[in-house]
Amino acid sequence: MDEQYLLSQLKSFLDADLRLIKYPAKRRKKILSLFYLASKFENGRDYTEREVNHILQNWHTFGDWAMLRRDLYDMRFFSRQPDGSSYRLEENQPVPE
Repeated sequence: MDEQYLLSQLKSFLDADLRLIKYPAKRRKKILSLFYLASKFENGRDYTEREVNHILQNWHTFGDWAMLRRDLYDMRFFSRQPDGSSYRLEENQPVPE
């Protein structure tokens, strides 16, 4: 998804450093915020849970990286090993609808 589009749609949820300052309540904006956060990860790379947490910590300010990580997994932006040892961006990202 186009980053400029995401930035324009999420401008009231981002600070001057483009970090998410609050998690939208409305589903459409929440999904767009997950697209935005997912864009901070590389395709085809495995991440440990600690690495995922670290990246999410750098891109939001409200301190709930675990919720964001779970939502990225639950909404199928990430796949995960059954034991939670590694995460990877899904090849086919969800659609905004």
